[in-house]
Amino acid sequence: MAKKVVGQIKLQLPAASATPAPPVGPMLGGRGLNIMEFVKQFNARSAEVEKGTPLPVVITYYQDKSFTFELKTPPVSFFLMRAAKIQKGALKPGIETVGAVSMEQCREIAVIKLKHSNAREVDSLARSVAGSARSMGLEVTGH
Repeated sequence: MAKKVVGQIKLQLPAASATPAPPVGPMLGGRGLNIMEFVKQFNARSAEVEKGTPLPVVITYYQDKSFTFELKTPPVSFFLMRAAKIQKGALKPGIETVGAVSMEQCREIAVIKLKHSNAREVDSLARSVAGSARSMGLEVTGH
């Protein structure tokens, strides 16, 4: 018989450096889940990713207080900031420009994100990534 799912928790944690401190501790502890077990498993599974990279994680927890979790790819904004070599987006996107990315870079990001997206084609996702870039105050070149 399958375990009964009680709920899901969505967090974004730095790769290979999760700790029992907030937000992990309160979110898991409040539901009676083993915080240290999650931290150990998360850090082990995210070890091959560059340390500190923000990783969305979806934790599914069950009635018997056990859990499973799925690691997602980092957010598009993380990849765009890395491609444009900037620390943060524009304060007034559309008015100021803080950097530039090429359409080829948007396509590379789309290839990475395709697995955890509802898009079916790389080209349509690349256009979506380019739109995200413009909304961050980045100029998209070569389209």
